[in-house]
Amino acid sequence: MAKIFQVTARAAMTRVVEPVARGLLRAGVSPNAVTVTGTVGVLAGALGFGARGHLVAGALIVTVFALTDMLDGTMARMSGGSTRFGAFLDSSMDRVADSAVFGAVAYWLATEGNHSGVAAALICLAAGGLVSYVKARAEGLGMTCNVGIAERTERLLIVGVGGLLTGLGVRPALEIALWLLAAVSIFTVGQRVAHVYRQAQLVGRE
Repeated sequence: MAKIFQVTARAAMTRVVEPVARGLLRAGVSPNAVTVTGTVGVLAGALGFGARGHLVAGALIVTVFALTDMLDGTMARMSGGSTRFGAFLDSSMDRVADSAVFGAVAYWLATEGNHSGVAAALICLAAGGLVSYVKARAEGLGMTCNVGIAERTERLLIVGVGGLLTGLGVRPALEIALWLLAAVSIFTVGQRVAHVYRQAQLVGRE
Protein backbone atom coordinates (compact mmCIF):
# COMPACT_ATOMS: atom_id res chain seq x y z
CA MET A 1 0.00 0.00 0.00
CA ALA A 2 2.81 2.43 0.88
CA LYS A 3 4.50 1.73 -2.46
CA ILE A 4 1.26 2.37 -4.35
CA PHE A 5 0.89 5.71 -2.55
CA GLN A 6 4.49 6.62 -3.38
CA VAL A 7 4.04 5.84 -7.08
CA THR A 8 0.76 7.77 -7.25
CA ALA A 9 2.19 10.80 -5.46
CA ARG A 10 5.30 10.86 -7.63
CA ALA A 11 3.21 10.57 -10.79
CA ALA A 12 1.13 13.56 -9.69
CA MET A 13 4.26 15.57 -8.90
CA THR A 14 5.76 14.67 -12.27
CA ARG A 15 2.82 16.27 -14.06
CA VAL A 16 3.58 19.50 -12.19
CA VAL A 17 7.37 19.33 -12.50
CA GLU A 18 7.70 18.50 -16.21
CA PRO A 19 6.41 21.86 -17.57
CA VAL A 20 8.75 23.72 -15.19
CA ALA A 21 11.67 21.51 -16.28
CA ARG A 22 10.99 22.22 -19.95
CA GLY A 23 10.82 25.95 -19.29
CA LEU A 24 14.14 25.98 -17.44
CA LEU A 25 15.86 23.96 -20.17
CA ARG A 26 14.56 26.36 -22.82
CA ALA A 27 15.96 29.23 -20.74
CA GLY A 28 19.39 27.58 -20.77
CA VAL A 29 19.43 26.51 -17.11
CA SER A 30 21.35 23.29 -16.49
CA PRO A 31 20.24 20.45 -14.16
CA ASN A 32 23.45 20.94 -12.12
CA ALA A 33 22.58 24.60 -11.54
CA VAL A 34 19.16 23.55 -10.23
CA THR A 35 20.80 20.96 -7.96
CA VAL A 36 23.10 23.55 -6.37
CA THR A 37 20.32 26.16 -6.12
CA GLY A 38 18.06 23.67 -4.38
CA THR A 39 20.75 22.83 -1.85
CA VAL A 40 21.46 26.50 -1.12
CA GLY A 41 17.72 27.05 -0.61
CA VAL A 42 17.45 24.13 1.80
CA LEU A 43 20.48 25.43 3.74
CA ALA A 44 18.89 28.88 3.97
CA GLY A 45 15.59 27.47 5.21
CA ALA A 46 17.13 25.04 7.69
CA LEU A 47 19.96 27.14 9.13
CA GLY A 48 18.54 30.62 8.61
CA PHE A 49 15.04 29.90 9.86
CA GLY A 50 14.58 26.41 11.33
CA ALA A 51 17.60 26.52 13.64
CA ARG A 52 16.38 29.87 15.01
CA GLY A 53 12.90 28.51 15.81
CA HIS A 54 11.05 29.98 12.82
CA LEU A 55 9.64 26.56 12.04
CA VAL A 56 6.79 27.49 9.70
CA ALA A 57 9.01 29.57 7.42
CA GLY A 58 11.81 27.03 7.64
CA ALA A 59 9.55 24.08 6.80
CA LEU A 60 7.98 25.85 3.83
CA ILE A 61 11.33 27.00 2.40
CA VAL A 62 12.93 23.57 2.84
CA THR A 63 9.94 21.82 1.26
CA VAL A 64 9.90 24.10 -1.78
CA PHE A 65 13.62 23.77 -2.43
CA ALA A 66 13.66 20.03 -1.65
CA LEU A 67 11.30 19.55 -4.60
CA THR A 68 14.17 20.54 -6.88
CA ASP A 69 15.42 16.99 -6.25
CA MET A 70 12.69 15.87 -8.65
CA LEU A 71 13.15 18.86 -10.93
CA ASP A 72 16.85 18.37 -11.70
CA GLY A 73 16.32 14.68 -12.36
CA THR A 74 13.47 15.43 -14.76
CA MET A 75 15.61 18.04 -16.52
CA ALA A 76 18.47 15.57 -16.88
CA ARG A 77 16.16 12.96 -18.37
CA MET A 78 14.67 15.45 -20.82
CA SER A 79 18.10 16.62 -21.93
CA GLY A 80 19.34 13.13 -22.73
CA GLY A 81 20.12 11.55 -19.38
CA SER A 82 22.15 12.33 -16.30
CA THR A 83 25.93 12.62 -16.61
CA ARG A 84 28.22 10.83 -14.19
CA PHE A 85 29.22 14.12 -12.61
CA GLY A 86 25.59 15.20 -12.43
CA ALA A 87 24.67 12.03 -10.55
CA PHE A 88 27.65 12.48 -8.22
CA LEU A 89 26.80 16.14 -7.58
CA ASP A 90 23.13 15.34 -6.91
CA SER A 91 23.96 12.65 -4.35
CA SER A 92 26.57 14.83 -2.64
CA MET A 93 24.27 17.85 -2.42
CA ASP A 94 21.49 15.65 -1.01
CA ARG A 95 23.75 14.64 1.87
CA VAL A 96 24.67 18.28 2.54
CA ALA A 97 21.00 19.31 2.56
CA ASP A 98 19.89 16.42 4.78
CA SER A 99 22.66 17.14 7.28
CA ALA A 100 21.61 20.79 7.43
CA VAL A 101 17.94 19.94 7.99
CA PHE A 102 18.43 17.43 10.79
CA GLY A 103 21.35 19.35 12.30
CA ALA A 104 19.18 22.48 12.46
CA VAL A 105 16.29 20.56 14.01
CA ALA A 106 18.59 18.98 16.60
CA TYR A 107 20.10 22.37 17.43
CA TRP A 108 16.72 24.04 17.93
CA LEU A 109 15.40 21.17 20.05
CA ALA A 110 18.55 21.37 22.19
CA THR A 111 17.93 25.07 22.81
CA GLU A 112 14.42 24.10 23.92
CA GLY A 113 15.77 21.47 26.31
CA ASN A 114 14.04 18.66 24.41
CA HIS A 115 16.63 15.92 24.80
CA SER A 116 14.32 13.18 23.51
CA GLY A 117 13.73 15.17 20.33
CA VAL A 118 17.48 15.73 19.90
CA ALA A 119 18.08 11.98 20.16
CA ALA A 120 15.39 11.32 17.54
CA ALA A 121 16.86 13.93 15.19
CA LEU A 122 20.34 12.41 15.49
CA ILE A 123 18.97 8.92 14.83
CA CYS A 124 17.18 10.28 11.75
CA LEU A 125 20.40 11.88 10.53
CA ALA A 126 22.43 8.70 10.96
CA ALA A 127 19.75 6.34 9.63
CA GLY A 128 18.98 8.60 6.68
CA GLY A 129 22.64 8.58 5.67
CA LEU A 130 22.72 4.81 6.04
CA VAL A 131 19.62 4.41 3.84
CA SER A 132 21.44 6.22 1.05
CA TYR A 133 24.78 4.50 1.67
CA VAL A 134 23.32 0.99 1.55
CA LYS A 135 21.77 1.70 -1.85
CA ALA A 136 24.94 3.30 -3.24
CA ARG A 137 27.13 0.46 -1.98
CA ALA A 138 24.81 -2.19 -3.39
CA GLU A 139 24.74 -0.51 -6.79
CA GLY A 140 28.54 -0.19 -6.68
CA LEU A 141 28.66 -3.99 -6.30
CA GLY A 142 26.40 -4.47 -9.30
CA MET A 143 23.15 -5.13 -7.43
CA THR A 144 19.88 -3.20 -7.24
CA CYS A 145 18.42 -1.63 -4.12
CA ASN A 146 15.30 0.27 -5.17
CA VAL A 147 13.22 -0.76 -2.17
CA GLY A 148 12.15 0.88 1.08
CA ILE A 149 9.28 2.90 2.49
CA ALA A 150 11.31 5.95 3.54
CA GLU A 151 13.26 7.39 0.64
CA ARG A 152 14.65 10.92 0.76
CA THR A 153 11.53 12.78 -0.38
CA GLU A 154 9.34 10.98 2.14
CA ARG A 155 11.82 11.67 4.96
CA LEU A 156 11.90 15.40 4.26
CA LEU A 157 8.11 15.57 3.99
CA ILE A 158 7.64 13.86 7.35
CA VAL A 159 10.01 16.19 9.20
CA GLY A 160 8.60 19.16 7.27
CA VAL A 161 5.03 18.42 8.32
CA GLY A 162 6.16 17.93 11.92
CA GLY A 163 8.01 21.26 11.91
CA LEU A 164 5.08 23.06 10.31
CA LEU A 165 2.58 21.73 12.85
CA THR A 166 4.88 22.57 15.75
CA GLY A 167 5.32 26.08 14.38
CA LEU A 168 1.54 26.42 14.23
CA GLY A 169 1.22 25.49 17.89
CA VAL A 170 1.00 21.69 17.96
CA ARG A 171 4.09 21.41 20.15
CA PRO A 172 4.65 17.61 20.21
CA ALA A 173 4.25 17.24 16.43
CA LEU A 174 7.92 17.62 15.51
CA GLU A 175 9.15 15.17 18.12
CA ILE A 176 6.48 12.65 17.12
CA ALA A 177 7.40 13.08 13.45
CA LEU A 178 11.09 12.55 14.24
CA TRP A 179 10.52 9.34 16.18
CA LEU A 180 8.21 8.08 13.43
CA LEU A 181 10.85 8.94 10.87
CA ALA A 182 13.58 7.28 12.93
CA ALA A 183 11.53 4.07 13.02
CA VAL A 184 10.71 3.97 9.31
CA SER A 185 14.29 4.91 8.38
CA ILE A 186 15.71 2.03 10.42
CA PHE A 187 13.08 -0.27 8.91
CA THR A 188 14.09 0.90 5.43
CA VAL A 189 17.73 0.09 6.15
CA GLY A 190 16.62 -3.40 7.15
CA GLN A 191 14.55 -3.75 3.97
CA ARG A 192 17.49 -2.78 1.81
CA VAL A 193 19.99 -5.01 3.60
CA ALA A 194 17.59 -7.96 3.27
CA HIS A 195 17.03 -7.19 -0.42
CA VAL A 196 20.76 -7.10 -1.12
CA TYR A 197 21.31 -10.27 0.93
CA ARG A 198 18.78 -12.17 -1.19
CA GLN A 199 20.49 -11.00 -4.38
CA ALA A 200 23.93 -11.97 -3.03
CA GLN A 201 22.63 -15.43 -2.14
CA LEU A 202 21.26 -15.93 -5.66
CA VAL A 203 24.55 -14.82 -7.22
CA GLY A 204 26.42 -17.21 -4.94
CA ARG A 205 24.36 -20.14 -6.25
CA GLU A 206 25.09 -19.36 -9.92
